[in-house]
Amino acid sequence: MALTGRLVKKTGITCRGNLLHDIYKHKPNNVAAIAPDKVQGCDLISGEWGAPGSVISWQFFHDGKVHTAKEIIEEVDDENHKIVFKVIEGEILQAYKTFIITFHIEEMGDKQMIIWTTDFEKVNEGIPDPTIYLDLLGACIEDMDAHMLTQA
Repeated sequence: MALTGRLVKKTGITCRGNLLHDIYKHKPNNVAAIAPDKVQGCDLISGEWGAPGSVISWQFFHDGKVHTAKEIIEEVDDENHKIVFKVIEGEILQAYKTFIITFHIEEMGDKQMIIWTTDFEKVNEGIPDPTIYLDLLGACIEDMDAHMLTQA
C-alpha cells in the first residue's frame, strides 16, 4: 500500500459554481450556517478571507465528535475557480503527514462539477485513504447547492 496518494471526488451542482467558490473564498464561515450537521464553524486566524497565506480554522463533525483543522490558503485562482488549502494543524495530521485539499469547479458538457482533490501522505501503511473527508466535503457541497437554489 502506498504512503502517498491522491483522491478525487466530483459532485454535480445545479447552482452557478462561482457562487460556491465565492463562499469558500470570502465567507467560508457561512458553511456552518448552511450545513450545521457537518461543520460547526470556520474562523479566520490570520490574514484576509480568500488571500493566499491566510490561516483559517475549521471545526467539523467526524465520528460524532467535533474535530479541528487549521489550514493555510496556498493558492487562489479566481479565473479557474480554484482554491488550495494545506492542513497545518489538527486531528487529520495524526494520520497524515501532509494533507492538501483543492476545491475546483469544472464545466463538463452542460453541467458544472465541484471537484475536491486531496493529496496526502500517510503516517504509516495501516492508515486508510481519507475517503471520509472527501465524503464530508461532497455532502457539504450538496447542502450548499440546495441552499443556493432556495435563495434564487
